[in-house]
Amino acid sequence: MLLLWPATSQTVEIGTAATAFNLSELTLGDGRFLENQERTLTYLKFIDTERLLYNFRANHQLDTKGATTNGGWDAPDFPFRTHVQGHFLSAWAQCYAVLGDTDCQERASYFVAELAKCQANNEAAGFNAGYLSGFPESDFDALEAGNLQNGNVPYYNIHKTLAGLLDVWRLIGDTAAQDVLLALAGWVDTRTGALSQSQMQMVLDTEFGGMNEVLADIYHQTADEKWLTTAKRFDHAAVFDPLAANQDQLHGLHANTQVPKWIGAIREYKATGDTRYLDIARNAWTFTVNAHTYAVGANSQAEHFRAANAIAQYLDSDTAEACNSYNMLKLTRELWTLDPENTEYSDFYENALINHLLGQQNPTDPHGHITYFTSLNPGGNRGVGPAWGGGTWSTDYDSFWCCQGTALETNTKLMDSIYFYNDAGLYINQFIPSTLTWSDMGVTVTQTTSFPIDDTITLKIDGSGDWQLRVRIPSWTSNALIKVNGEQLTDVNVSPGTYANITRTWASGDTVQIQLPMHLRKVPANDDPSLMAIAYGPVVLCGNYGDTSLDSAPTLALDSIVRLEDSSLNFGGIADGANVTLGPFYDAQGFNYVVYWSTTGDFMSRGDGNATYHMRSFLSRISRSRPG
Repeated sequence: MLLLWPATSQTVEIGTAATAFNLSELTLGDGRFLENQERTLTYLKFIDTERLLYNFRANHQLDTKGATTNGGWDAPDFPFRTHVQGHFLSAWAQCYAVLGDTDCQERASYFVAELAKCQANNEAAGFNAGYLSGFPESDFDALEAGNLQNGNVPYYNIHKTLAGLLDVWRLIGDTAAQDVLLALAGWVDTRTGALSQSQMQMVLDTEFGGMNEVLADIYHQTADEKWLTTAKRFDHAAVFDPLAANQDQLHGLHANTQVPKWIGAIREYKATGDTRYLDIARNAWTFTVNAHTYAVGANSQAEHFRAANAIAQYLDSDTAEACNSYNMLKLTRELWTLDPENTEYSDFYENALINHLLGQQNPTDPHGHITYFTSLNPGGNRGVGPAWGGGTWSTDYDSFWCCQGTALETNTKLMDSIYFYNDAGLYINQFIPSTLTWSDMGVTVTQTTSFPIDDTITLKIDGSGDWQLRVRIPSWTSNALIKVNGEQLTDVNVSPGTYANITRTWASGDTVQIQLPMHLRKVPANDDPSLMAIAYGPVVLCGNYGDTSLDSAPTLALDSIVRLEDSSLNFGGIADGANVTLGPFYDAQGFNYVVYWSTTGDFMSRGDGNATYHMRSFLSRISRSRPG
């Protein structure tokens, strides 16, 4: 039997109207999401923990046990080495929570025990009590003096370590992780408590990750007000004040420096009830999603926010940093729990998860390596383009980019936002093959689907009781249909952008069938509506251009696009007078692609929607388009 430390807060989270399930109550079913998880799990059980410990041990003057050093962002001379280890701790803990994987549990606990030894040697190493890092404490002296010039972002690193330790404590129940965590957090409290407000604000001009988030989470976990006080010291006025005043001043800011701060703001709101924090988080989300986000749900170019609505002019090879999407999903999830009737949050979550992060991983790599950026320029390629360390896909030991770290977490908690609950019942937010064991209700819900290839989702209920089932009806669908035990429900609102509410006395064996018809749709660039992405239901499609290089966006005839088969999302069309195949962007690995097109015409009605009809129509159009 899997015994987990309670993952729920020890405080009442103010304003929360829906609650996530513990990871231990969720499993993935067969499909692409499970495949991503399995590749990442393989890597997590392959990585040499001694190599990951090298910089901690060396910095704290302990024997490195002959371990080989890592390259990339964990090389011994890299400024913010040991940032990625916190991500490994979180991912190992999540794999134990989801799968009961004792290998991951043992790795996490061993790693924490070794970190405790590093922390215990601080006096000999010349560090203050509680300090823990792969670089000297003197970097913080330089940071506070305003002359840190080595490229380090020291609090960014400390955040990752704190977050990983917190996950090992609350997901595995490792009390050593609790001790190391609180000692390191205590070091942060002591260090920041000695600074004036103006000194602290100067410190915050250097990227600090989600320090306010993790410290607020420690408060939620312990109910000790000290940690909330420490969290508030990381409220960055230069960023928070404009957002609180509903002003979009994101232009030019390093994007992933900001999003974790906003997550911290919403965690602080849930601790204090101070609506200023809520305004900051909501406004930041709204500005980012509406004015700074590409069709695939990602944001940023060269890691930075550009001017509001500047999309078409920034379609480049260094767009869509994956860390930003990882953090935007965390922010979205937090906001949705405050407003669980708002499908805009869940629609965005679906978009970024399916169209950006799912395809960030290389499906041909058994270790599930990933890209840092996702190119959106004409002829872009996930496997070719700029990336830190001179590579394109991450590697086992020579990358350790920030996006590699967040991907470890993403692909070990892919099920965490499918289901939520409150006193009334159960929410279905995402359509992913999965099983929910709703322990408190004695109910199991099994979701089977090939979505988004198919538009139908089936829920099987095991267990009985009176509760509501609330199913998200996405904004991209129309004429949605719900059946219970084969009978269509005619008295339930299935309007796009709502939650269909099914209230009944459930019995074991009940089945719910949800049909969400999909259609081709346009996603124009905010600043140039003539340039657009094409989506089918929730899925952004891209053109497959093989190894052909492109200098500009091809012109796609919208009335030429046809679905070629019912069993896949393969489409055909004509662009610049030539035939082109289109498919899901999450499957765009190993070839040059086009996401944003110039277009002519408009989509045509496809009769009965039968793919055979589509294919015949497509072949006919191909023959007519060939030179005579």
